[in-house]
Amino acid sequence: MLMVKDIMSTQMVTAGKDLSIFDAAELLVSHHITGIPIVDHDGHLIGILSEYDVLRVLKESAPGQEKTVNDFMTKNVMSFEDTTPMVKVWEFFIDTPTKRRVPITSGGKLVGLVSRGDIVKQIIKIRRG
Repeated sequence: MLMVKDIMSTQMVTAGKDLSIFDAAELLVSHHITGIPIVDHDGHLIGILSEYDVLRVLKESAPGQEKTVNDFMTKNVMSFEDTTPMVKVWEFFIDTPTKRRVPITSGGKLVGLVSRGDIVKQIIKIRRG
């Protein structure tokens, strides 16, 4: 049985909660990604910042205000332990079609990400035998 640790990406862009929201937006753009896991100083997952969260900045901030990632990140993040069977993450993506990626943790620390594309690649790989 495949576990998420077998398919997760470990090359990730992360940020801290005190990063300027505009610096975080630049990370999204420069790395061509749609979300950034937010970690504390020990590497524990504390949130995620998505493109959607950044879009809220213009609506919810007055000009000249210097907001941080903490002001806009999603704090109650769905994540899976690295020992979770891949099929559970597959089901998560089916049940929550607006989610594009999910953080993977080990003991609360961020160790990887699994995207919908990672699951699709594995399905194709399994099907081809």
